[in-house]
Amino acid sequence: MIRTRFMPIALACVLALVPGPTALAGRPSGPPKAALKPLPPPAAAGSIAPRLAAGEGGATWLSWIEPRTSGGGALRIAKLDDNRWSPPRTVADGDSLVGNWANVPQVIALGGTRLAAAWLWASGPDPEASEVRLALSSDDGRSWSAPVVPHRDGTATEHGFVSLLPAGDGVRAVWLDGRNFARPAGDSAAGAGHDEAHGGGAEMTLRTAVLHPGGALSDEALLDARVCDCCGTAIASASGAALVAYRDRGAAEVRDVAVVREEGERWSEPRPVHADGWTIHGCPVNGPALDAIGDRVVAAWYTAAADTPRVRVAFSEDGGRSFGPAASVDAGAPLGRVDVALLDDGAALVIWVEGDGPNASLRLRRVGRDGTPWLPVTIAQLSSSRASGFPRFVRSGSRIVFAWTEPGKPSHLRVAAAKL
Repeated sequence: MIRTRFMPIALACVLALVPGPTALAGRPSGPPKAALKPLPPPAAAGSIAPRLAAGEGGATWLSWIEPRTSGGGALRIAKLDDNRWSPPRTVADGDSLVGNWANVPQVIALGGTRLAAAWLWASGPDPEASEVRLALSSDDGRSWSAPVVPHRDGTATEHGFVSLLPAGDGVRAVWLDGRNFARPAGDSAAGAGHDEAHGGGAEMTLRTAVLHPGGALSDEALLDARVCDCCGTAIASASGAALVAYRDRGAAEVRDVAVVREEGERWSEPRPVHADGWTIHGCPVNGPALDAIGDRVVAAWYTAAADTPRVRVAFSEDGGRSFGPAASVDAGAPLGRVDVALLDDGAALVIWVEGDGPNASLRLRRVGRDGTPWLPVTIAQLSSSRASGFPRFVRSGSRIVFAWTEPGKPSHLRVAAAKL
């Protein structure tokens, strides 16, 4: 079976696309007028952890983890051209492939037929211990380079929540790095994991490196020495510089979203996107999303500051050096799990999971260039459990493609698209 961490994946209800017209564009005074088109992916029953990436010519790449008949899991990919899927291809597989509802692999397009992939591999008896593995393909994923581990600490601790960005002839990876949780051999607490409730003074860190063809690593750097333990990361290119968003962890346990920016051969100091002031003694497993076109950047994130859950969006006009006011876009009971994309007119689309007791819905909202939220749209009905995972969407050519997990016995992946 696929190795999982955090809580076991609950199996719940069936998802369904909302019938009738659904809006991605239009005016605030009325609902949008575009229909979703289901695009059943070539993923086996029992698959989880979908992730999307835009390719060239309007193509879209889907990656996921599916169970193997012989046991363990496989990281698989397929390309969507127009409305047709390529045959699925395997990036990596084995009994040690790590996957769960939140800490998922990623595959991105680097240009032409080049791809990059990141996944997690169990690295010790501690169920939390995993290493990041990176690989490159030059033939649309038919073959892959030998995997490279971008962190050289050699500790059997947690590494994960990876984000990828094209970087020159290779790929930049950003990940959460738990090397500071390593315990001396023979320590009676060894194998206990790094649950923040256990204390011990160790810190999760945020690190980066660039992988080049041939397996060489460069630009290895510590970006932040104390971050939230299991909230996902995000990365985008803002005017040619890498911009990373993540959930920070202050000395007083304030866990607001922060960014660091590549500045030549250095990295900026962490800066908050918005001072929410969310103090929480534990990780909410709810990372930010990021997108950029030139100097314009959009960030989306979940917060529950002052015991008030919110999904917020903020824009930057200077490549992420500073952000404007934060707009709340949820309907009052968000579970978070956000994703975001910029549009050519400077507006943004944001998706999130909105809760309603045991049920939930995948919502979408357009946020105007001035931060004004437009009417919300329901994309799908789903379970509020973690089994629904993190829905994703990507702008690819002239349309938006969505992907999510439908819990069940077994689970299934759902993909749908709408014209812009």
